Amino acid sequence: MAIAEDRRRLANRLGWLRVSVLLMFGLLAGVFWFLQVIQHARFQEMAENNHQRTLALRAPRGVIYDRTGQVMVENRSAFNISIVREHTEDLDRTIRLLARVAGIDEALVRETVERHKREPTYRPIVVVQDATLAQVAAVTARRLDFETNVVVQEVPTRRYPSQGLAAHLIGYVGEASDQQVSDDGLSSGAIVGQSGVERVYNRMLMGGDGARRVVVNSVGREIRELEKVPPTEGTRVQLSINYAMQRAAENAFHAYGYWGAAVVLDPRSGDVLTLTSLPSYDPNDFAAGIDRATWASLNTDKLRPLQNRAIQGRYSPGSTFKIVVATAALEAGLVTPDYKVFCPGGATFYGRYFKCHLAGGHGTVDMRHAIEKSCNVYFYTLGNMLGIDRIYEYAEKLGLAGKSGVDLPNEIESIVPSTEWKKQRTGEKWYAGETISVSIGQGQLSVTPMSMAVMMATVANGGTRVVPRLVTAIDDGEGWTPVPPPPAPVKSLLMKPGTVSALHDGLWMVVNGAGTGTRGRIVGRDVAGKTGTAQVISIQGKARAGATEKDLRDHGWFVFFAPRDNPEVAGVVFAEHAEHGYLAAPIAKHILETYFAQKDGLPLPEPPQPKPAAPVPTPAAPTRVAANTAAFDR
Repeated sequence: MAIAEDRRRLANRLGWLRVSVLLMFGLLAGVFWFLQVIQHARFQEMAENNHQRTLALRAPRGVIYDRTGQVMVENRSAFNISIVREHTEDLDRTIRLLARVAGIDEALVRETVERHKREPTYRPIVVVQDATLAQVAAVTARRLDFETNVVVQEVPTRRYPSQGLAAHLIGYVGEASDQQVSDDGLSSGAIVGQSGVERVYNRMLMGGDGARRVVVNSVGREIRELEKVPPTEGTRVQLSINYAMQRAAENAFHAYGYWGAAVVLDPRSGDVLTLTSLPSYDPNDFAAGIDRATWASLNTDKLRPLQNRAIQGRYSPGSTFKIVVATAALEAGLVTPDYKVFCPGGATFYGRYFKCHLAGGHGTVDMRHAIEKSCNVYFYTLGNMLGIDRIYEYAEKLGLAGKSGVDLPNEIESIVPSTEWKKQRTGEKWYAGETISVSIGQGQLSVTPMSMAVMMATVANGGTRVVPRLVTAIDDGEGWTPVPPPPAPVKSLLMKPGTVSALHDGLWMVVNGAGTGTRGRIVGRDVAGKTGTAQVISIQGKARAGATEKDLRDHGWFVFFAPRDNPEVAGVVFAEHAEHGYLAAPIAKHILETYFAQKDGLPLPEPPQPKPAAPVPTPAAPTRVAANTAAFDR
């Protein structure tokens, strides 16, 4: 029995020994497979760099042009100063010496090196982007002290227009973040688009990096070049933007002293001719590697210069929304252009009195004159006839609800309420009395300037909703290739001829008749438009807070197209805290004058010279009243 027991124990031990040996060899095989297959490229690169080194040659990004061939963004040569940790016996000494010689913050150098510490030691870590000539000269003069630990490399970098022209449209570039490296498969330290067109079309604009393969000695000093693969320049891109109109828009905002946004479209194609957001920033600060102080100042500035107001700012549309209500009522067949309403200065709906902006009233007005005079009572009546869901339906068809689809990042949705929207948002039902406020552009309405421009383009072209686009052609080295326009939205609207005629006539009268948009008039150009003033705070609240506070002033809108017949341009000017809608009209006028002068081959107009504010040229100046839901039309 004892012998049998010993044999069983021995057999068990031998079995466990066999399993252990198999596991050990299996583990070794797994490790060998991981190192030789999965990590093959890495170790091969490290082995080669014992005597060879591959140095990346950054590709210049594609040049960006406007629609006329004017260069908007190009490249320039810059110098980067980098640290190579391979063969560095005393990294701390190298960092201290470089910081002192280049005149930079030692803590920032250490932070940069720490962030890249997981990378192979032979790869240069850029610590000074776009170094000054003085820094390059100082480092080069001390090259023996640095041995091979510090290198100066000439690289291409971006050159943007001066004064931040079209900054929110074009965007800026910067070093790829850790998330971009992992999500997009980019190499660490890659320069990529971070906003605007630079971001949306980054892959196209980046091109392909080249490389130099060189032989180095035991201390890492280059002996000779084995091979050089030149970089491939990124694809050239042509934008729909008109450089002269873009410049005119920004000059006009500065001349009149307003911040805000302007978007001008070609209503026939959806091409974006102008996209302005002010205040702006200088994208050149990012191309050179933005410093902490500048970045902090941009992020803490109460004017929010990094926000693209054209697609990320939401504001009450004020009386410009009356265009939607008029379109809906005509297209739904509820009224004709000759439908008349008597305005005594206000009207009662659901037991509540709603005032018109003109205390004495407008008398009896039809559709065209109601648009011209922006009669609140007329549009209260139409809104009550339509109901909120039908208003939403036509707002969506005109392009005012949701997103426009423009090829820019981080666009937000315009909000036009409906019964379903309120139910989902608050769990409450929609009350008919709320529709009265919405019908004149107040209440729970919040739209972007871009969506307003789409709405005006749709009205201008007779109901074809366009999708705004920025890139019209590309050139990858084989000539320009047109980029097809994006598909048209499913929900669109083909207006009745009577609707188009009434809207175009009424909007023309706003600018060329007795309306509030006469400051946008251009003789012989038949500009049509509509002003609107959007409350930032109630009149009672403003009185309590102090009416002199600029950030409590109302916003001003001017939406427009031209000419009235066969429109070629349509858009919007949003003047932040301009207080009156008609004050935005001169900005649009300068943009349109530039467009027509360029089209006719005439000298471009000089930037406007603002004049002291004058009374609105209307037959009877409207009286501002403390209406519970009033929209103001100045």
